[in-house]
Amino acid sequence: MSAQVSGLFRYPIKGLSRELLKSVTLQAGRGVCGDREFALALPATVFDEGNPQPLPKFQFLMLARQEALARLTTSYEPGTGLLSVTDGAQGWSADVRSAEGRGAIAAFFARFLPDDQKSSQPRLVTAANHRFTDVGVHSSELMQAISMLNLASVRDLETRIGKRLDPRRFRANILVEGLDPWVENEWLNRDLMLGTVRCKGVRLTRRCPATEVNPDNAIRDINVPQELMRCYGHIHLGIYLTVITAGMVGIGDKVTATC
Repeated sequence: MSAQVSGLFRYPIKGLSRELLKSVTLQAGRGVCGDREFALALPATVFDEGNPQPLPKFQFLMLARQEALARLTTSYEPGTGLLSVTDGAQGWSADVRSAEGRGAIAAFFARFLPDDQKSSQPRLVTAANHRFTDVGVHSSELMQAISMLNLASVRDLETRIGKRLDPRRFRANILVEGLDPWVENEWLNRDLMLGTVRCKGVRLTRRCPATEVNPDNAIRDINVPQELMRCYGHIHLGIYLTVITAGMVGIGDKVTATC
């Protein structure tokens, strides 16, 4: 079968759950609209929303350190500014555009995190044309990059370690079926087509401790970076893309690499 897009996602708030997309309109040099638009800054983090600068991910709540975040199911409605959070059977909503709503969000996360993962009361931050991507500290191009995951590579790793790896561990924007395992590692500085959208491979995805966290129970149960190094001699799984020509990508669209 030909390679095709099998999943599309965005993550409105850094470290929190994904939202499923049926299609996405991509613009040249821009990431997925609404992806990593917000982050929960630690109390000591200095972030100027009027003059945003990329900061290391450890200055925000993140799964690599606060694995309890995986227990939460979240959704965000851009039209109303409403963030909804569910922890098991308990759910609540708050308006991210109001001071009262942001205060309620900060207070929840201060209460929610267990003592060994607490960082006092975080604050919700955002800024125009800014994304809280892990690799954004390296360049403005990477701040707007889109992450793609080859599911054949995930399955190859599963076979080698004898354990199932839910793709949610890898927090990708685009999942692709039908490729050969690890072919994405050959796509640096090469163009590829997602349907009619031309992209370029700009950086392999180095995997961090966030991938150790089981998305079903929020327990660290597989040391993915360690297993990658043991099996392949590197800790890469996935690739970051930058958009060259604008267009719409949908589930089922063909994925082809150019020569």
